[in-house]
Amino acid sequence: MESEKNKRGITTLAAGCFWCVEAVFQQLKGVESTVSGYMGGHLENPTYREICTGQTGHAEVLQISYDTEELAFNDLLEVFFKTHNPTTLNRQGNDVGTQYRSSIFYHSIEQKLIAEEVIKKLTEQKVFDEPIVTLLEPATIFYPAEDYHQNYFNENGNNPYCAMVVKPKVEKFKKVFAERMK
Repeated sequence: MESEKNKRGITTLAAGCFWCVEAVFQQLKGVESTVSGYMGGHLENPTYREICTGQTGHAEVLQISYDTEELAFNDLLEVFFKTHNPTTLNRQGNDVGTQYRSSIFYHSIEQKLIAEEVIKKLTEQKVFDEPIVTLLEPATIFYPAEDYHQNYFNENGNNPYCAMVVKPKVEKFKKVFAERMK
């Protein structure tokens, strides 16, 4: 009998502001938990204020724990590439800086190979008008963001940023992935 641990996968994705990424992936069937945080930099235990300077090297990320029997890594990447712009370097909308880069922090060689294949197919199919600039980076130390960043959209949906930036991404997700929602 397969253990529970073998049924659980983990991935870490950067696609701009983690509030947007979290709001989308929280609603995806098979996702068990999400934690907004920071990865890929050189400063230990960074704070949001430090990250926002763009000087720490970290990206705002979402660490996702998911049921591998219900959701494949490819499925996560499909949502990832359809809910942000992977063709803008260090930018998502008005959010600019290396902390907003598009990146897949792979936790295994298998994840890296799958991500490379997905990017290759999207490029060959000319899904985007511009080249994909999404980075593939090995997962490093994950630092959870401060508590007030967790579950942000659900708790602050009336915030102007949420209303103008996060909500449209969530609505797009609901429209494109209606059959995959919890």
